[in-house]
Amino acid sequence: MNGMGILQQFGRSLMLPMIALPAAALALFLSQLPWAAFGLPSVSTVLVIAGSSIFTYLPYIFAVGVALGLTESAGMAGMSALIGYFIYEQLTYVYLGLDLQLGVPGGILIGLVSALTFHRFKNVKLPEYIQFFGGPRIVPLLVSFEAVFISLIMFWMGSPLQTALLGVGSFLVGLGGFGAFLYGVFYRLLVPTGLHHILNNFVWFQVGSYELENGIVVSGDLPRFFAGDPTAGLYMAGLYPIMIFALPAIAFAIIHEAREDLKPKVRATFLTAAMGSALTGVTEPIEFAFLFAAPTLFAVHAILSGLAMWIAHLLDIHHGFSFAGGLIDFLMNYHLSKNAMLLLPVGIAYGFVYYFLFRWAIRRFQIPTPGREEGSPLEDWAGDIPYRSPLILQALGGKENIVHIEACITRLRLTLVNDRLADFTALKHLGAAGVIRLGGGNIQVVFGTFSELIREEIIKVLRKDVRQVHFHSPMQGVMIPLEEVPDAIFAGKLVGDGVAFFPDRGELVAPVKGRILHIYPTKHAIGIVTPEKLEVLLHIGIDSSQMEGKGMTVHVQEGDEVVPGQTLVRFDLGKLKKHAKSIATPMLITNPGLVKSWSFAPFKPVKKGQASVMSVILKEGETSDNKTNA
Repeated sequence: MNGMGILQQFGRSLMLPMIALPAAALALFLSQLPWAAFGLPSVSTVLVIAGSSIFTYLPYIFAVGVALGLTESAGMAGMSALIGYFIYEQLTYVYLGLDLQLGVPGGILIGLVSALTFHRFKNVKLPEYIQFFGGPRIVPLLVSFEAVFISLIMFWMGSPLQTALLGVGSFLVGLGGFGAFLYGVFYRLLVPTGLHHILNNFVWFQVGSYELENGIVVSGDLPRFFAGDPTAGLYMAGLYPIMIFALPAIAFAIIHEAREDLKPKVRATFLTAAMGSALTGVTEPIEFAFLFAAPTLFAVHAILSGLAMWIAHLLDIHHGFSFAGGLIDFLMNYHLSKNAMLLLPVGIAYGFVYYFLFRWAIRRFQIPTPGREEGSPLEDWAGDIPYRSPLILQALGGKENIVHIEACITRLRLTLVNDRLADFTALKHLGAAGVIRLGGGNIQVVFGTFSELIREEIIKVLRKDVRQVHFHSPMQGVMIPLEEVPDAIFAGKLVGDGVAFFPDRGELVAPVKGRILHIYPTKHAIGIVTPEKLEVLLHIGIDSSQMEGKGMTVHVQEGDEVVPGQTLVRFDLGKLKKHAKSIATPMLITNPGLVKSWSFAPFKPVKKGQASVMSVILKEGETSDNKTNA
């Protein structure tokens, strides 16, 4: 894994501990309710303690969270990190008495060490008489000694390190509104790579410090805000106008610029995305709708985001969040804010600016946002995830091409053996809003909030020892369900099961690896047998045998071995339209008894040779002696 791959995995691991913060914010919010009026004054105190405890133990949470995030949730790594931080804290702060306030960075360091130790020693073998401590069980033991060593290093280097971190934080604070502007711009520019979590972690958990009444010092804009620091919240407030108003305005602009025939579908998708951004602050489904089509517009979006941060700073607005700058956090944490109502007129103004700017830009520069000519709308297909996941895996290059797979809120984060084997067109066909190549085999595929579910399904496929056959598109055109073929025999699946295509061009290519089993004398149909004994029929048009091969040129012979994408037949599409009953071209498995389950990609336009339009899992121990027929 190269540097970029390590950074994106590290960034994802920093997001994992953040899951605990909404619970803290909710407890503090509920503590503000008039419990005394109901004769329950102690409830408020209990809730304050509950919420504050999460912030008090943030270093522990980050130690465990980072370790889990970097080891695919390995419990032994998480436990080792917890043990390591206990030892580190007791030695550093109690025994050595060091006056250090590293807090979250200290937890991150222990989490990193635990994860690295787990990866290095999880498979270690010891002599048989002490093998009990071999493998993953040796990790807690090693991390315990490493924590002692880290504590001793802090005795010598902790103070200079703390001074350096505080110096960087003080420098950023000293920049005032311009510092907030720079943070807002770089935050937005890093979103496509997923590395914004690293930047956020520094600003939210290291910039600035605040001493509580009990003498405990908390660091970072986010913990200081929830601890009651009146100067905190300057680096979070400016995100609210973007999340609640600006991004939803982009969604409405995309809806209103969609073609009339596609507008209902786009409206359903982007109203959901707008609601997600406004309520929870999850913005990627909207941002990725125009990022790849108009990167310059995304740069303008980044600058406007920075300006929102600067404006909030100039207006002395202090507001924070536990997860992201959505309406839920705005209302839940309002009791801790200052001048927060000023965010509403700022946000409304931003909403108008974004709406008219994006409508003008989409129309003026013909940006192919979803619902336009080549736009690819995000779809609500949660129920299809188990069926599409094998196709997504194949579009990524198959099992052998996966080195590492993780997921965050809106994207799959992958390290591939060879990212050139991934079919980006097929991934978009399967619902991806975009694909980001980071180099060194590292890519990110944006599937929105379904990403974690997709990862779980792909992991299941990776762990299963099943026989699968994946099909590429045999032609350029539109894929349709077999039931829509205008022929009762094919639509009724009397010949076999599969899908069909309406071709845009007169070329038929091999959808699978196999051997040419039969070429019909009239050249309108070809049979292929795969190494798994599946018999595949490709039938050009309906009632096209009456053309007697006119306008068709076959480029293979019976017995030839073929690979996906190899040309089989070139045909005159105009003649086919004129003489055949229909140009619908079925792709069938004529011995479907071998198939245990089927997966189909969305029935949409496809390119010739596009990967993963159909996938089947074979039954165990089945063979076939059936013959392909037409």
